[in-house]
Amino acid sequence: MDMKLEVVVLPVADVDRAKAFYAEQLGFRLDADFTVDDSYRVIQVTPPGSACSLIFGTGVTAAAPGSLDGLHLIVTDIEKAAAELTERGVAVDGPFRDASGVFHHAGSTGRVAGVHPERRSYGSFAAFHDPDGNGWFLQEITQRAPGR
Repeated sequence: MDMKLEVVVLPVADVDRAKAFYAEQLGFRLDADFTVDDSYRVIQVTPPGSACSLIFGTGVTAAAPGSLDGLHLIVTDIEKAAAELTERGVAVDGPFRDASGVFHHAGSTGRVAGVHPERRSYGSFAAFHDPDGNGWFLQEITQRAPGR
């Protein structure tokens, strides 16, 4: 049976600020904005080219705002993607690679400035946070590993 990740629920403190950040500043597609009452509002946005959406709002999660870390957006050109986000007013850390060459460590431990020296897929990253502190990574993938 196929299982596809369709939605990630994002904990935010200020729904309108999050909507402006994701839909306007980042340019994610605004799929829905439903207000049922003062205690329940659902907003759904989708990154360009993604099959997985984000949902945030009022009454959709008990998680603390800003508590998600390690969300990944896959790009084919890490330098171009980081520059585009910077142009949109987002503070971006990177590009960088991890000293281990495996993945990236939590926080900024093991970061080496610059892209992977061979531009190996899965080896270059950049990072940013939304206004609530939810942590995002850009990861450059130009050739998928077999079976993916």
